[in-house]
Amino acid sequence: MNRIRIGILAVYLLSWGQMQAWAQASLNQMHPELEYQAALDLFQKDQFAASKEAFERMILHDQQGDRTMEISYFLALSSLKGDFPEGSSALEAFLLDYPGEALGHEAAWVLGNHYFTARNYRKAIEKFGLLNNVALSEERHPELFFKTGYAFFQLKNYQQAQNYFERAKRYRSPFLAASYYYAGFSAFQQNDFETAVTNFKEAEKSSEFSLKVPYMLSAIYYRQGELQLLIDYAAPLIGKAGLENREQIHLLLAEAYYDKKAYEQAAGHYQSFVSANKGKLSRDQQYKAGEAHYESNQYERASNFFKEVALTKDALGQISSYFLGHSYIQLENLPFAANSFSAAFTMDFNPELKEEALFNYAKVNLEMGKFQEAITALDQYLDDYPGSSQASEAENLLSDALINTNNYLRAIRHIESMQEKSPRIREAYQKVSFFQAMVYYRDNNHSEAIQMLNKSLDFPQDKSLQTRAQYWKGEAYAANNQPEAAIQAYERVLSMNPPASDPALIKTHYGLGYAYFNQSNYDKAENQFKAYTDKLRGSNDKQQYHDALIRLGDVYYVQKKFEEAAATFRRAIQEDSPYSDYAYFRGGVVANFQNRNLEAIRQLDQVIDRYPNSLYLEDALFQKAQIHMEDLNYRLGREVFSRLISLKPNSPFIPYALEGRAVANYSLKDYDQAIADYKTILNRFPNASNGETALVGLQESLSLQGRSEEFSTYLSEYRKSNPASSNLQNVEFEAAKSLLFNQSYQQAVRALEDFLRNYPNSSQVPEARYYLADAHFRMENTDKALDLYYGLENTEDTQLKTRVFQKIAAIEFERENFAKSIPYFQFTAENARSTAEEYEAYFGLMVANFETKNYTETVSHADKILELGNITVDAAPSALLIKAKALENSNQLAQAESVYRELVENYKSEQGAEALFRLASLSHDAGAYEVSNELIFEYSQPFGSYEYWYGKQFVLLAKNYIALDEKFQAKATLESVIENSGIESVRTEAEELLKTINTTGE
Repeated sequence: MNRIRIGILAVYLLSWGQMQAWAQASLNQMHPELEYQAALDLFQKDQFAASKEAFERMILHDQQGDRTMEISYFLALSSLKGDFPEGSSALEAFLLDYPGEALGHEAAWVLGNHYFTARNYRKAIEKFGLLNNVALSEERHPELFFKTGYAFFQLKNYQQAQNYFERAKRYRSPFLAASYYYAGFSAFQQNDFETAVTNFKEAEKSSEFSLKVPYMLSAIYYRQGELQLLIDYAAPLIGKAGLENREQIHLLLAEAYYDKKAYEQAAGHYQSFVSANKGKLSRDQQYKAGEAHYESNQYERASNFFKEVALTKDALGQISSYFLGHSYIQLENLPFAANSFSAAFTMDFNPELKEEALFNYAKVNLEMGKFQEAITALDQYLDDYPGSSQASEAENLLSDALINTNNYLRAIRHIESMQEKSPRIREAYQKVSFFQAMVYYRDNNHSEAIQMLNKSLDFPQDKSLQTRAQYWKGEAYAANNQPEAAIQAYERVLSMNPPASDPALIKTHYGLGYAYFNQSNYDKAENQFKAYTDKLRGSNDKQQYHDALIRLGDVYYVQKKFEEAAATFRRAIQEDSPYSDYAYFRGGVVANFQNRNLEAIRQLDQVIDRYPNSLYLEDALFQKAQIHMEDLNYRLGREVFSRLISLKPNSPFIPYALEGRAVANYSLKDYDQAIADYKTILNRFPNASNGETALVGLQESLSLQGRSEEFSTYLSEYRKSNPASSNLQNVEFEAAKSLLFNQSYQQAVRALEDFLRNYPNSSQVPEARYYLADAHFRMENTDKALDLYYGLENTEDTQLKTRVFQKIAAIEFERENFAKSIPYFQFTAENARSTAEEYEAYFGLMVANFETKNYTETVSHADKILELGNITVDAAPSALLIKAKALENSNQLAQAESVYRELVENYKSEQGAEALFRLASLSHDAGAYEVSNELIFEYSQPFGSYEYWYGKQFVLLAKNYIALDEKFQAKATLESVIENSGIESVRTEAEELLKTINTTGE
């Protein structure tokens, strides 16, 4: 707008006095033109508040003159520029008052720009529209068209926007490049790609838009399907500095390369998009990225994409799970591969993919040695796809799995259900039935073991295995107390004529030797024990060599082949046999029979001096004392008898040692001591078999001492303990015992109670009470039995006391009164007469101490069990497991881990299965999740038949996956446990854990 010139400058040249007067005059006294000019001057200096106030004063005091329109305009404009609330409304009002005036057009322009800047595009369009037919300056036309177009563009009215951009493009102005760019953008939004491309190419010539246009052109080429054009255009530009939306161009290039199967280039651009971290791939794009990386052999990155897509169970999830499985195969991560294939074949969206996934799942499990899982999968595959081109391979794989499975019963049922059995399948059947027989044998189920061995023998494909099966058939019969059948089975091995070095043949010599030995067929036993020991003498694998050598010495001795017996026992000692104490003892006995008493004593002294804890110490002492007595060396005989009585006061030899010492004292004319020994026998052992001998000896000794009057007392007591009706008494007692032994417990109770009423003073009363307690125990009247056992705990008969204490310990143990059971187990351990009794006592002590949290004693007794050797099949693994748990509970984790690992590696039993779970749990608790997983992967397969611990191991595996943020693997593992576990508690645990994964989101 042209400034209105006012030719009144002379006013400012008035004298100082006049100006002072004006300054003091009121507004009403000031000249309107001067006032207007002053207000305008304030406006031009951007002092909008002051100018607004000045213009308002002019209106208020009617000082407008001919400037009414100008004053109203500048007043409104001052309000707008001064950001006063009424600014825009004042200018709007001015427009209404002066619609056709030049200042009205100026007001429309100002308001249009004001609304444009404020992004009130509808208002901006409205005000700019007032200027459509108004002649504007040359520079305002392109600006008006561009801004109007841009306002329509922002309102998504792309057609109108493009019209205005086209009009703006007619001018060479600062808005030209922007007009081309937004015209192209508007055309793009209307799917007019050719127009868009034309405009964008023009805009690209401008430095302002050269870095913006590439994304738009790339997007257009992609939308047009011009993928090669997109690649040719965008690929050279992608590295350009400052390029806008670079990550989106990477994505477009990735999609283009993928569609053209240029997977390596696609993979690179997908990865660049992801690395920019400015957006996320859609599931479809994640799958494509996975496939691109897979096809370009980048399996680690491929798996990262596939596993995210695979979390959802749909068609895309199925194919992603399938390729995820193959990715993990390439990465040699077979457990993850198995889970991935498992997930793929449980979905039905793509039948062909389902079939392939199932087949691959089976193969991966077979490769991992998870034979039971492989068998299940191959079973399903052959049932579901019998006509498949891979059916023949599946059959072969199944035979391999069956041979190696540890769920032998299932394998046997599967093979037995097959109509046609190829030689390979028959061989598999021979093996798995043999392996199942070994499971039955290990579990002491000997009858079932024999049946399964017969099945194995029905398919003699492998001659070596046939020999082994026949040998174990003999072992099973022997263990089942069927000696004749055992001998027949062993002899059948010999008739097969296996090679002399065949391990089964060598073991047969040992088993057959014992079978003959137990039947007192000593000459045949000799042949077998000799064959066995001769074959193993130079071998590193001694097996039962040392035991067989001792038995060989025994059969020589029984047959009175004393030279051979002596030589054999010497050989055992020379070869450092673990039974050297027995060899020395037997050597002494043999020397005694050969009348070589000095040599006999020398060998017996070896036992006495070198093996103070030997089970044969008492025998050696007694035998040595007897030899001295034979040599009439009563003094030495007395010393040795005394030593035996002192060292082993609870020994069953005591009555006889007392008798021997009494004889020695009598022979040495030490009658008082002889009398004391005889009295001890009669007082402590009134029902001992040498009681009558002691009575006679006492009578003679008292007579020599002139003390015959003392004898009547002992005679009377003896008669009470052994009344004249002893024969009838014994018959009744033996009859009552027979009822008990024949399991007629109720009748036994009545018979024993009658006996106790009829013979209250009998020496057999304690034993009768013991058998009465035992009958109640057998009928599960444990309260009554326990009362009777406790009533006998103070008996002086050590052998009976030991049995009583064994029963009390067992009952209190069964009732979980572990603290009560401990002293009774301790007594039986100290007085055990056999290794079996030692084992039972130590086992009770071990468990009872564990349950009462006395872990040091637990470990000590576990070690004692381990020192005893393989007393039972599960003796060692049970001891190792409890030892390890005790160490773990006492926070000795390194030692516990070592024992658990020993169990896992050496015992494929239930104890080993639990040990693996606990070993893996230790790593889990320590945060070593991958180590925990590796333990399960490496060792779990042989424990598949122990469903509880096997399931617990895989639930733990899922927990490790969750900790490692491998949700897909965790879900797949838990779903497999839920589907396949037969243990409800394990399934419940898996279901609860799966819920937590689903709750936290996929």
